[in-house]
Amino acid sequence: MPIRIELQEYQSWVVPGLEGATARTLAATGAITATRDLDGGLRLTASSRVGVVRAGDVELVVRPKVGVGRLLWLLGYARDPAGWRDDDITLDPSTDLSAGLAVAFAHRTERALAAGVLRGYRTSDETSPVLRGRLREADQMRARLTVAIPLEIRYDDYTADITENRILTTATRRLLRLPGMPPPARAALHRIRARLADVTPLTAGLPPPATPVTRLTRRYQPALRLARLALVHRGIDMPAAARAGTLAATGFLFDMNTVFETWLTTALRTALEHRGGAVDGQRGIHLDETGRLPAYPDITWWDGPRCLAVIDAKYKAPTGELPVQDLYQMVAYCTALGLPAGHLVHVGTAPPGIHVLRHSGLRLHTHALDLDQPPAGLLDQIGALATVIFDR
Repeated sequence: MPIRIELQEYQSWVVPGLEGATARTLAATGAITATRDLDGGLRLTASSRVGVVRAGDVELVVRPKVGVGRLLWLLGYARDPAGWRDDDITLDPSTDLSAGLAVAFAHRTERALAAGVLRGYRTSDETSPVLRGRLREADQMRARLTVAIPLEIRYDDYTADITENRILTTATRRLLRLPGMPPPARAALHRIRARLADVTPLTAGLPPPATPVTRLTRRYQPALRLARLALVHRGIDMPAAARAGTLAATGFLFDMNTVFETWLTTALRTALEHRGGAVDGQRGIHLDETGRLPAYPDITWWDGPRCLAVIDAKYKAPTGELPVQDLYQMVAYCTALGLPAGHLVHVGTAPPGIHVLRHSGLRLHTHALDLDQPPAGLLDQIGALATVIFDR
């Protein structure tokens, strides 16, 4: 049995007797930093990356503060606001991230497949000794001008090997490789893999292709949304000696800073664009006249070439005063964009605040979003934030 270490994001813990190679491997994944403590043990400090990593005989679990079910909702809403608006996921609070994703995916995939594996027509080009479908005349003449057979043919095959099933089977295989999977979830994933045994996995390294929502595929959509989460976020498959003095490592991590920023961008896009303009994430701007000082604000709202608002996402809730460097950064953005106000949005329950700069009158607004609220409450907070941004 592997040694299991559980931390919450940003939490520190001294682990006695942990081998240096294991600590270096865990640190190489970005999940933790490791420093030598005064009593000789290793102090592991979790980062903003949450999930599970196995290195050697150590399994590290970094839990999000918001809960796994809420994290999956944030991730899903960021990808598809319409599909995830009311689709919160209820999981045991003790469930870790990779196990939670696997449990939710297995449950919804088995429900999708309960009515049968979806089939569809797929166009195939083959070389065959018999005519099936239609002859590809140009290819036949180019390849075999004076030979009657074999034939270059094209036909439509009614098959389960369609894009939707390929996404599900690829996600199933990826989740089965993750450490720390609960036996019931692993058994469910094996059942799904068996039902989709004739389906070809997607090409490794490529993002899952888009699939249209139709009357026939509607029952697949909850499972497909979770499958895409499993495929597009950071999986770890680090062989031994990938870095000097490290072990082989596998796992699955989400960076909470990126999760929060991406979700906030999508949520504000939905809330602001019906008022006009376009919301953009990480659009490049220049702080100086010559264009030598590039900057990338987290979120900006534009009316053509004119910026209407700039918003910075700060996931880690500040303790006491807001870090002054965050305020300096917002001053630079507002000055370069010619804005009278900027907005910093962090996680927490603090009331809104405002800093008015001397002489310039520039207003820096601070807002807190309570991620412990249910989805409807979170979206209400976004609506209120959008109103403040629009009015100021």
